[in-house]
Amino acid sequence: MNLALPALVPALPAFGAAATLATGKKAPGLARPLAIVPVAVSAVLALVVALQLGTGQTLDAATRLTPTGGPDIALALHLDGFSSLISVLVGLVATCVQVYSTAYLKQDPRYPSYAALVSLFTAAMFLVVYSGDLIVLLVGWEVMGLCSYFLIGHHWETADARSASLKAFLVTKLGDVPFLFGIFLLGADAGSFRIPDVLAAAGEGRLGHPTLIALLLLAGVAGKSAQFPLHTWLPDAMAGPTPVSALIHAATMVAAGIYLVARLLPVFLLSGAALVVLAVMAAVTMIGSALCALAQDDLKRVLAYSTVGQLGYMAGALATGDREASVFHLVSHGAFKALLFLAAGVVIHAAHTNSISAMSRIPGLRKRVPDAYWTMGIALFALVGLPPFSGFFSKEAVLTAAEHAANGEALTNSLGPASAVPQAAGWIVLISAALTALLTAAYATRLFLVAFHSPAVAGAAVADHEADAPYSPELDEADPATAEPPAMRWPLWVLAVPTMGFGIAGLRSDWLPALLDGGSLRPSGVTAVTGTGLAVVGVLAAYGAWRSATARLGTGRPAPAAAGRVPEQAGAPAAEVIVADPGRTLLGPLFGPARHGFGVDRLYHALFVRPVAAAARLVRFLDREVVEGYVQGSGIGANLLGRAVRLAQTGNAQTYLSALLAGVVLLAVLVAV
Repeated sequence: MNLALPALVPALPAFGAAATLATGKKAPGLARPLAIVPVAVSAVLALVVALQLGTGQTLDAATRLTPTGGPDIALALHLDGFSSLISVLVGLVATCVQVYSTAYLKQDPRYPSYAALVSLFTAAMFLVVYSGDLIVLLVGWEVMGLCSYFLIGHHWETADARSASLKAFLVTKLGDVPFLFGIFLLGADAGSFRIPDVLAAAGEGRLGHPTLIALLLLAGVAGKSAQFPLHTWLPDAMAGPTPVSALIHAATMVAAGIYLVARLLPVFLLSGAALVVLAVMAAVTMIGSALCALAQDDLKRVLAYSTVGQLGYMAGALATGDREASVFHLVSHGAFKALLFLAAGVVIHAAHTNSISAMSRIPGLRKRVPDAYWTMGIALFALVGLPPFSGFFSKEAVLTAAEHAANGEALTNSLGPASAVPQAAGWIVLISAALTALLTAAYATRLFLVAFHSPAVAGAAVADHEADAPYSPELDEADPATAEPPAMRWPLWVLAVPTMGFGIAGLRSDWLPALLDGGSLRPSGVTAVTGTGLAVVGVLAAYGAWRSATARLGTGRPAPAAAGRVPEQAGAPAAEVIVADPGRTLLGPLFGPARHGFGVDRLYHALFVRPVAAAARLVRFLDREVVEGYVQGSGIGANLLGRAVRLAQTGNAQTYLSALLAGVVLLAVLVAV
């Protein structure tokens, strides 16, 4: 294979980012083609590289960058089925996001800088996927964190965007510090930062500290991939533009952590303790995020918590030693989650609000956005995991992997037998994943019913000022009959194709399984029936709760609303009169805690934010009152001394001679004594 092709894949978006920044103000008309063309060409090249590489093949090439006195740092490529598959996903989603953004941010004066950051973000993810050296991978890893800070804070004029961007940066950096030490320790043990050398050292048992290395790396993965307890930044990151949310949640940033563990899984297989920690982390993440999603009213926050839960599925598959299932679900989820966010952007664009309860008060919303309505329905089916959509096959692959680990069946693939996987890890993942399947179906059904199918209320249209998230309201220049610009419409159907058909690729043993580790991705009968059955139960439970709550509150024929407000009926809050929330019915007393993330943010605020703020106030007091007091005191002392000396300056020569004589006499007496 010509090495120029894979080298161009990350290079072109980086050049596009530089060109967009350089010409954005001087030639604004070039910003859109410079944003789209390099990323689209990189996507095509990534597909060409994947096809040329084929199945079961690898490509390694390296050039030493600098001697270090220890393990060398090399500009290295390491391509195999995992990297080629994920690079195609990154290119597809990034291209759709760039095209979509041309309409979503059409009137935004900061579009050139936004587009440049998206291109740089894409280039950094390509670098992570293609890199064969851990230090170079770390560069892409950190560039993504920096880009996410600026993109989440794109609407910096709002307090939510500023705090969300800062929170995302600090929380991910908190995980990156131990992650950095883990990479250094891994390179020292393996004698190289090259990924093939590291994997060879792990296979030969030459790593001296596998458990410590795995736990340090997991800290960084928890930050980047929003796993408990470092998951809190991702729901708040919804303050950024919706296309950025699609990019972060589907193909970059959060996918990087899962990809890293999948790439270095032989290292983790050396430590059963690390696998159990990963399994517990995934279980808490899955169940907790699903409960939180069931209680949210903000459409994007529902999808954000959904992403956290699906990342828990991927981490759970890795905890069972099956990176095939994890990457399968990563790619499948990337397609339907990007579709969900872009469709949500169209709905928000038309409804002028993120609130699903407010959307329920807009008559005929689903008729205004038919493309978004149908494609969001397709993506939600995939999220729930119902056949024949891609989410069914990939989620069942995770459940099957957990079933095998729980039964103590050693997974055999290109990594060898995964005998280090404890059965406890398998049981933890299996039970939590099954429960999450039920909850996922419930919150997906709730979202769809409440937003699009609640009874229409005459005169209860939502005013523009009710928007509670920083999208760009100046965009709405589309035909009011559809409110779907073409640039925001066709990416939905492009992403709908893999959402509907990609899962079937897992059934063909001569393609997707061969592209990965060579094992089977076919779901087992037990998990398929169980997972689908639980999903159907979740759908029916949410539907039943919605119908009963609607009937109980009498929302079918409410009184006409005046000035956008609906009067209370029977003492119920106005919002509940308009929309019956099945989440409140299903969660019961857990609804309040789940709506606020079970108080994790408040706990962190009490444990970390308040002490740090108090320490900052103490430092400020010491600096201003103590340190500056000494400085000011020295100045005052010098002034007083000067005044005292000035008093002796009388201008009388007799006084001066008398003082001189007295001094001489005093010195003579002192000498004599």
